[in-house]
Amino acid sequence: MVTDWQPTASLETLRERACLLAEVRAFFAARGVLEVETPVLGHGGSTDLHLASLSVEATTPAGRERLWLQTSPEFAMKRLLAAGSGPIFQLARCFRDGEVGRRHNLEFTLLEWYRPEFSLDELIEEAVALVHRVLGRDPGPLRCRRYRELFREHLAIDPFSIELAALRLLAGQRGGLEMAEASRDDCLDLLLSLAIEPCLGREGIDVVVDYPASQAALARRHRDPEDGVWVASRFELYLDGLELANGYDELTDAEEQAARFDEDNIARRAAGLPEVEVDVRLLAALAHGMPEGSGVALGIDRLIQLALGQESVAEVMAFATPRC
Repeated sequence: MVTDWQPTASLETLRERACLLAEVRAFFAARGVLEVETPVLGHGGSTDLHLASLSVEATTPAGRERLWLQTSPEFAMKRLLAAGSGPIFQLARCFRDGEVGRRHNLEFTLLEWYRPEFSLDELIEEAVALVHRVLGRDPGPLRCRRYRELFREHLAIDPFSIELAALRLLAGQRGGLEMAEASRDDCLDLLLSLAIEPCLGREGIDVVVDYPASQAALARRHRDPEDGVWVASRFELYLDGLELANGYDELTDAEEQAARFDEDNIARRAAGLPEVEVDVRLLAALAHGMPEGSGVALGIDRLIQLALGQESVAEVMAFATPRC
């Protein structure tokens, strides 16, 4: 007989969670941001090398098709932006294969919102205000930290100029792993997670900017004023060592986005990973014209975990994996 049928969160925690989600909705209602719902299933998935999309076989008017469970509602929400929706937000159910742990779950809730005509700085200000609202307290001062300066401070290297062989050696030593064939981004991600992230957001909110251009994903790129190297126009927000949000100055060029999708699938093949079907409707929406602006995805389960003083996201979810 199955004995693990009970929820992973207490009923009192679930009541508190509901109140916090109501605060999120009130926050956006007061700012004139429209709540939307988009499909969980789509014909295109995330090509991102570091995300493992889940898919299903379904019977549709076209017959048996492969549909992808969203890793984020981004693609469909951008189609709404191109259709003239104006500012929008969504509390979306998302899925990422293999992500189970204290900070992860296969199925989770992502708060994502888009602000046409907002600069990245304006979006950072709004994201910080939302975090304050959900926490119900002031977490401390806001610091903006540059990616390369964090690597210089914590590891005494410049992540943009260090030779790959030296970077692999350092990552292998720090991680206790064989990194001889690892990519530059894999090495940087490992070092960031082990040596830098645990220190972020300990005395307030830390916002990290100017990531490597190779990590731009669906963001624009700009020149680093220090030496002109291309960097990603994005930010990540940290509190108590947790990455809470990832924001972009959104890429609106359909041709460049198509090229990035192709590059992703080439990299996936090289890494022995399955290719993911590209969302052609997103590309069509970008070609039609999506307004300039910024967008951000925030892990609402993690934020609620911090707000309620819990140790893991499972403790703020009704039925976390594997008890789903």
